[in-house]
Amino acid sequence: MSVSRPETTPLGTGTGKLVTPGADGASLGDLDPRAVVRLLAEAGHVVLRGFRPSVEEFSLFVKNHSDRVTLDPARSFHGGDVAQKVDAGTDAVGLHLENGNSPFGPDLTWFLCEKAASHGSQTTVCDGYRVWDAAEEADRAAFAQDITYARRVEEAKWKQFVSHQTGGAKPLEDITFEDFRALVESAPDGRASTTLVQLEDGSAHYTYRTGAAHATLFGERLSWANSVFGPSYNYERPVIAFADGSPLGEELTARMKRLTDRLTEDIEWQDGDVALIDNTRVMHGRRAITDTRRTIYNAQSYVRRDLLASL
Repeated sequence: MSVSRPETTPLGTGTGKLVTPGADGASLGDLDPRAVVRLLAEAGHVVLRGFRPSVEEFSLFVKNHSDRVTLDPARSFHGGDVAQKVDAGTDAVGLHLENGNSPFGPDLTWFLCEKAASHGSQTTVCDGYRVWDAAEEADRAAFAQDITYARRVEEAKWKQFVSHQTGGAKPLEDITFEDFRALVESAPDGRASTTLVQLEDGSAHYTYRTGAAHATLFGERLSWANSVFGPSYNYERPVIAFADGSPLGEELTARMKRLTDRLTEDIEWQDGDVALIDNTRVMHGRRAITDTRRTIYNAQSYVRRDLLASL
């Protein structure tokens, strides 16, 4: 995978992979981005252990694999303009795709564990390929129809998001709702998938339509990967329904919850671990935090297209 010969071994019960520096003691910067992306395409999620990067080194590693880095406007940056500290209380967090309930879902989700918990507090992962393959035929038929997420976003948050996504082209106070609309329409399928309305208080209400099961970054195979069970710690909880307006239904949702619970794996963090997740295939969440010294940073990005082309 690089000149320093890191070692790759299985991680968990699925296709995840663990990468360690090996005898030659590779640094994170020694890893070949093409090999990293090739491994991710196979594994769905990868944990890099023993490299122990600083936040700044982690941020550079993210940039080296990405055409563009995005953000959560409710989080603060650390060590530059890439890493954001994960701050979502201490309760368990349901499985979700990062920004999966909006047209701005990134290709890749990254984590850096600066300080691991002494007990509990694991990040969870669930491979949507495995979910779709194991789902009952009737449930796969139900999710042949798209789903929708609908919710309100405060004015300050959508303006901050527009500012970051457009590289600060305008002062924050000069950003308009039409700038936000243009950004939404520039997202992949944004014009077709998203209805956007400005409310009297300046906030935005959107309805985003997408597949609960869909193709992924690396191929046409269907993955049941979505934010049906996802959190809303910093935002209003979205209303989730089928595209025809009908509710998902308690029985269907409960079956999918049991199935995803059965297929969910834990990332047992160690200090300095880095995790890379295919955000189009693998959902992630969190067990309840039982050790508040745990410190995790998150980044979101769009993979370099030349790396995809090299696969």
